[in-house]
Amino acid sequence: MSRYEQSDHKNWWTDKDVEAHWDRVASIYVAENNKVKSAHDQRFVESMEHLGLKNAKNVLNVTSRDAEADDFIHRENPGIAVINAEISSGLMAEAAKIRPQIIQQKIETYSQLPFETGTFDRVLSLETLEHAADPLAFLKEMHRVSTKNARLVLSCPPATSEVPYQIFTKLFGGHGEGPHRFLPSNEVKVMMRKAGWKVLLHKGTVLIPVGPQPLQQFGERIINAFQGSLLAELGIRQFFVCEKY
Repeated sequence: MSRYEQSDHKNWWTDKDVEAHWDRVASIYVAENNKVKSAHDQRFVESMEHLGLKNAKNVLNVTSRDAEADDFIHRENPGIAVINAEISSGLMAEAAKIRPQIIQQKIETYSQLPFETGTFDRVLSLETLEHAADPLAFLKEMHRVSTKNARLVLSCPPATSEVPYQIFTKLFGGHGEGPHRFLPSNEVKVMMRKAGWKVLLHKGTVLIPVGPQPLQQFGERIINAFQGSLLAELGIRQFFVCEKY
């Protein structure tokens, strides 16, 4: 039995604390991400490979930050309906400036999403689970608002990323992560099962997030060759492709 089976997975902060952090850094969010554009955008490129948007109708992008994922989704399926749900009013304002055509929805807490049950057949959640005060409740809410056999594509940093993150932040600054707990992949899998999600694919990515492009590409070749190993857990972005059951 996994040591996470009896855990409630809750964290010590509140979702309001998370909202406050992203409001504080909203004005610099895009500029800071553009400094590591290739590694940042990898989340969108990888997600498009797994979402299966061709026959999808309704996508929930939660949380959406500056809603850049909306661009990638509509390139894959121009007619699809996308709701960009975000906890930070500051980031929503930034997104509206850059992408005035998008549809946005303010959320107050990850534990209670403001959508009807069974609304979305695709759910995208990038680098959000680690911020939720109650990550299991968040996964259950995404399950509730999704349709039968819906697909979830979720990414989050693994627990092994905490020290590299702290070093990177001290050296290069950035927008910071605010309240967070980088989760062991085994804990994420336990939570997925508890919430009613079947994990179809777990994949480690972004072994070398900075440096020349050839070096980053070399890192991806290496990590792809060792999926399922400890090396894959060193990739700073772990993807979980899931189906609702």
